[in-house]
Amino acid sequence: MATPHVRHQLYLHGSKVTRLALLAVALGVLPFSAQAQRKSRTSASRGRNGQVKSVTVDNLPGYDSRWLHLGMYVAPHFSRYKIEQAAGYPGQGVSANSIISPGFSVGFLSDFRVGDYGALNFSPGVSFLTRRIEFKPYGYSPQTSNDPAEIEDQEIGSTQVDLPVLFKLKSERRRNSRVYIIGGVRPSFNIGNRRKDPEVNLLQAQSSDIALEYGVGMDLFYPFFKFSPELRFSHGLRNLYKPGTDVYSRSLQSMKSNTVTLYLNIWSGR
Repeated sequence: MATPHVRHQLYLHGSKVTRLALLAVALGVLPFSAQAQRKSRTSASRGRNGQVKSVTVDNLPGYDSRWLHLGMYVAPHFSRYKIEQAAGYPGQGVSANSIISPGFSVGFLSDFRVGDYGALNFSPGVSFLTRRIEFKPYGYSPQTSNDPAEIEDQEIGSTQVDLPVLFKLKSERRRNSRVYIIGGVRPSFNIGNRRKDPEVNLLQAQSSDIALEYGVGMDLFYPFFKFSPELRFSHGLRNLYKPGTDVYSRSLQSMKSNTVTLYLNIWSGR
């Protein structure tokens, strides 16, 4: 008499066994998944005696379902020119060195939702910039000369309007935080040049620029607003060098902007 086998009786061969196994695993995981989802929305921390010590809830529920978000930002930054000296600069008798200088920006924020994890960001603002280039006599060495009068600073100060258009790619939200990356272009236009002493600060720059920008940030959700610190890098694509007849202008052939900015973004919760 043949021994009966359940596998043969039910014709559970090959792929059928695999499918039933996966179904059983899925059915077993669903209750735990639902429980984990509930826990991510509301989590209670309890002491040894079972008493609730604190409760963590999701702030701003439904925030990501809106198609438009508005806010404002304040952004300290550090900026300089990436310079190239002219081929015959030794004949001018000076050599140039770009100096990093601080500044700040203020402006408004707008995010237009693109799917579940994307957003188109437009954040017009105003930047207050001061960039410096240090000129020393060609062949200058601090070991052979200690006279600071031999070093000349050319300062280019400007107030510019920024009109960045960027795309933001966001991660999955984890309770009240998530990270994102951002990138795009930033056209800018000067609306005012600041020259402390035109007779001393002879070097000038073009009045408009376009820069490639990219960075990383974090969204932190609070009960009534969202705070997003963001670190962004900017590389100017246009040569801002403006020819001149002075010795400083003649010693250069290229000036491109480089900026590192810390954006402190505050978004409305409504």
